Amino acid sequence: MAFLGIETGGTKILARVVAEDGVVVGEGRWSTTTPDAAADAILGCVETAGVAVTAAGIAAFGPLIVNPTMPNYGEMLDTPKPGWTGSNLRAVLADRLDCPVAVDTDVNVAAIAEQALGAGQGLGSVAYVTVGTGIGAGLAIDGRALVGALHPEAGHIRLVRAAGDDAPSTCPFHPDCAEGLTAGPAVQQRLKGRTLPEAPEVAALVAHYLGQLLAALVFAWSPQRIVMGGGVMTTPGLLAATAGELRAALGGYGVGPAANVPDFVVPAMLENAGLEGALLMARRALSS
Repeated sequence: MAFLGIETGGTKILARVVAEDGVVVGEGRWSTTTPDAAADAILGCVETAGVAVTAAGIAAFGPLIVNPTMPNYGEMLDTPKPGWTGSNLRAVLADRLDCPVAVDTDVNVAAIAEQALGAGQGLGSVAYVTVGTGIGAGLAIDGRALVGALHPEAGHIRLVRAAGDDAPSTCPFHPDCAEGLTAGPAVQQRLKGRTLPEAPEVAALVAHYLGQLLAALVFAWSPQRIVMGGGVMTTPGLLAATAGELRAALGGYGVGPAANVPDFVVPAMLENAGLEGALLMARRALSS
């Protein structure tokens, strides 16, 4: 018995094959090109591992259909990633591996992993927020991700622009959403060749906007902890500044954990939370 975990991202794809006892028997990393190339690479990794996969899980970039009762479960919706709109990596792998394959968004799956294995252990509700090329957020409640008509798209929550901030949004859909104002491309646009540590005024603005985003999640989801990941959040001091801006954005309302608990906003603990969560989903897919 073996399990396959997959994480698809905008630039890279990761896969890991583990035996029933958790021992890694195969791994791979590839650039994200086409869905067909991704499937071939993943299946090649399984073949090299020399085991029969009994279930698989995918932590995927979106948007995509994550409701397992839908006939097009796993289908990629309109995405700027060339060639991926309308593709269904989940269905292809389920057919070619002849085993159950579960899929959810990378942030939902990361939330599940951080709750089970990382910075959210012991808590019933954990939000995971990633700030990188894009911004996404997922919520894990007792080991299950929040899924509704689609899946959370918190990166597109609209924010109140700071006075004097007239930088164009990098989101093609919204002029003032969190992703368009503070994801990696937006930050680079503001930096003009500098780094965040070299531009404290930009770092302060990013923290201000992220504080607004986290306040919206607190009001909507009321998580017991928020775990932050993504490349932008590796900037020294940004996490603490964001936590301070969150408290300010709450405006004294609901001054519970978000205002008073020092470890309410914490960095991600797992190096590859999406991949770890995908393996957890694979085990669950076999038993469901």
